[in-house]
Amino acid sequence: MSDQVMFTLDESEQVTHWYNVVADLPTPPPPPLHPGTREPVGPDDLAPLFPIELIMQEVTGERYVEIPEAVRDVYRQYRPSPLIRARRWEQKLGTTARIYYKYEGVSPAGSHKTNTSVPQAYYNSLHGITRLTTETGAGQWGTALSYACALFGLECEVWQVGASYDTKPQRRTLMEVFGGTVHRSPSRLTEAGKSFPEDHPGSLGIAISEAVEVAAQSENTKYALGSVLNHVLLHQTVIGEEALRQLANAGEPGADIVVGCAGGGSNFAGLAFPFLREKLAGAQSPRILAVEPSSCPSLTRGEYRYDFGDTVGMTPLLKMYTLGHDFVPSTIHAGGLRYHGMAPLVSHVYDEGLIEATALHQSECFEAALEFARTQGVVPAPESSHALAQVRREALAAAESGAEPVIVVGLSGHGLLELGAYDTFLSGRLEDDPLSDEALAAALAGVPEV
Repeated sequence: MSDQVMFTLDESEQVTHWYNVVADLPTPPPPPLHPGTREPVGPDDLAPLFPIELIMQEVTGERYVEIPEAVRDVYRQYRPSPLIRARRWEQKLGTTARIYYKYEGVSPAGSHKTNTSVPQAYYNSLHGITRLTTETGAGQWGTALSYACALFGLECEVWQVGASYDTKPQRRTLMEVFGGTVHRSPSRLTEAGKSFPEDHPGSLGIAISEAVEVAAQSENTKYALGSVLNHVLLHQTVIGEEALRQLANAGEPGADIVVGCAGGGSNFAGLAFPFLREKLAGAQSPRILAVEPSSCPSLTRGEYRYDFGDTVGMTPLLKMYTLGHDFVPSTIHAGGLRYHGMAPLVSHVYDEGLIEATALHQSECFEAALEFARTQGVVPAPESSHALAQVRREALAAAESGAEPVIVVGLSGHGLLELGAYDTFLSGRLEDDPLSDEALAAALAGVPEV
């Protein structure tokens, strides 16, 4: 048999609906609250930021939401993304586990983010919106939204976290190639940005505040979010839905372990939630693991409580595992994992004990990424390296015990625009920066009492 086997889908197996995990949860998730009244948020509260289709997806209890044909037409450029048996890596590890990775780096943006940027741009285009504002950490979301806006004739304005803007000029250039306008955050263009020093390293929370502020000031402008909210996680479930069908085509009855990296939660949820549906139905019984960085460990060390989604306090209060909206993460290389909170739906299923979570140092993650690149020929995004490091742990444990688990891991994107991070690691300059108890306590002190 070939060292590397790829599994795809034929036309009759294509995914036509997104999956909404809310329909199958044992208990409903807590609602978002208005930042002023502290009452549950209604559709009218979200109307200044989102079109009605996305608002309804945010609150729907329907199990499946049909994917519009215009969105599926764009998806066909790169979907289904491949599910690949990592045989060479298995051999390198000497494991009895069977490892499959779901590779989202084949999208135009090089990551999973296109799965939600396309429907968000599409729905906004139906209502005469001419501009979308957003934030981006590593730059993958800003790239994906710039591309989607170009497809549907919208302007795209991106606030990029300062640390990422300074160290990843190629990401900024790619956003501009797709037509996006990019600002370093914190900027001098918004009141939110002006409240921080110009040389501040920034955070996703600050960048969100800036993008929301600008969107709220113009009738023809809306805001687009790349993670965290329910509708974003909904769009990403094409990943897990495809993976389940591809795994069946590979002759596997199911997965024993499902692993994804988790920052805001959309990549992880996109892979994990369809598998969680099967687990709740008793059809499969996988362990589902979210992996986060030790420097930004919202699930493993944060508190489950209501907090703002942004730094300044413009967004609704979300019940989530949070490190505090004032938290400014260290400048780790996995910029997409530098968010102070975790998606409410991911937080809810974690609090219910339906998934597991762990936090890893970035040096271990880059070691796993190099091993994976040298066996499978794919350079992983630094975010994805966290999931791969956990898979490595699981595979070595299987080798020691003789177990033969089927492991499915989400490879959320490629790292070809993150080679500076790999250079830092290869030259011995990469340092782990775990979150101290003192810094965590200081950040949590600012979380509002609800």
